[in-house]
Amino acid sequence: MPELRQTQQLKQQLKLTPNQILVQKLLLLPMALMEQRIKEEIENNPALEDGSEVADDPKEELSEIENEGEEYSEDTRDEDYDDGEDFMEESEEYVPAYKLTSNNYAEETNRESYFADSSSFQDSLHFQLGLKDHLNERQQMLADYIIGNIDDDGYLRRDLYSISNDVTFQQNILTDEKELEPLLKIIQEFDPPGVGARNLQECLLIQLKRQEHTDAYTKLAITILEKGFEEFSKKNYERLKEVVKCDEASLKNAVNEIIKLNPKPGQAYADAATNAAQVVPDFVVANSEGELQAALNGRISSTLRLSPVYVTMAERKKGMDKMQREAASFAKSKTEAASGFIHAIRQREDTLQSVMQTILNYQQDYFASGDEGKLKPMLLKDIAKATGLDISTISRVVSSKYVQTNFGTFLLKTLFSESFQKESGEEVSVNEVKKLMQEIIHNEDKKKPINDDALVVLLEQKGYKIARRTIAKYREAMGLPVARMRKEI
Repeated sequence: MPELRQTQQLKQQLKLTPNQILVQKLLLLPMALMEQRIKEEIENNPALEDGSEVADDPKEELSEIENEGEEYSEDTRDEDYDDGEDFMEESEEYVPAYKLTSNNYAEETNRESYFADSSSFQDSLHFQLGLKDHLNERQQMLADYIIGNIDDDGYLRRDLYSISNDVTFQQNILTDEKELEPLLKIIQEFDPPGVGARNLQECLLIQLKRQEHTDAYTKLAITILEKGFEEFSKKNYERLKEVVKCDEASLKNAVNEIIKLNPKPGQAYADAATNAAQVVPDFVVANSEGELQAALNGRISSTLRLSPVYVTMAERKKGMDKMQREAASFAKSKTEAASGFIHAIRQREDTLQSVMQTILNYQQDYFASGDEGKLKPMLLKDIAKATGLDISTISRVVSSKYVQTNFGTFLLKTLFSESFQKESGEEVSVNEVKKLMQEIIHNEDKKKPINDDALVVLLEQKGYKIARRTIAKYREAMGLPVARMRKEI
């Protein structure tokens, strides 16, 4: 049997304090969400106030609070309560509640977007279904179930056989594809046009067939989708002309009719919500007579303060009964939490200001002119080294933050890019290479678009020697399709 021994061991372990964790979480929040977070904190903590609002006289408010408890104080007084046991009176064992909170773990911040209130895509479909008075209760229920399977793009990705099985097992209603098919056709008559389609081909056909004025080109477009959809999707126009038996001019007009259609009808609601959102810049860079200045878009901490009423309640110690002691203890814990929150916001603002000023100094030429060609290569570690902060802190600062300049408002993280060395030895930003690629593709002959191999040659002629796979990576990052998919008639 092995011998049991007791040993002592010293070990270094890094732990974040609750205040440090709070600061790291607040760094992630952009301006709009930060304002929402402060409102929530003010609602939850009565010791935190917005100093910009007119406050009542703290003495009068404190008197009102005490008077409210007078009628209960006599009944609830503890006759045997020993004042010597009052933990509020210079007790070394008193520990604030926030120090006992265990939050030493990583947590993903919920970064939701807040948009103007509007009806959702699903709500719109359910509303339109309710207008179909000729459907009985069973049909309404089955159609409602079909709508529940339509995704945000407006497509019914599941087949009717699977949906009928779900209805049978979950709702205990026996049905089949023959009963669901006519109901799906009714849903496909809803707005936006194309909703309820099972694939892209059906979605485009629904939209074309619902057009009020059907001319020769629209009819040809329908024929293209019905008989030559594969050739159309691959942009094999020579083969497509043979399939639909038409000349090049007619084909071009018909294809233009198809291009005007919406391949994702459900996204119209998402786009409307996105357009309703207003971007609130976190930083403002002003150019005053050639002198650049970076500032936060309003320092929130300057308007926050501790409630004088709660500060007064927390400081009172002598001549209190049991109820007053409990109130003082509560006030003290809330005051300390509010003070910690204000301190965390000030730390956040100081960090944001320091990082933004460092970025401004690093990209002085770019902010002065707005010319992307003067954008220097910049990595997170470069700013971390200059500020003395950790890379993770820099990443939190630039995440989802917008900067307003004289030449536009944009995401701060778009300023960061890797370096690329030209044949002359000069180091430039990768963004400059991407911009040059975009210009070449924009000015290309759309009937004979430039492929990646040709891009390699063209860029090398301008002093940028880049591998073909790197070109493909940059092109995909910019959302540009391959040459075959950029071809036009």
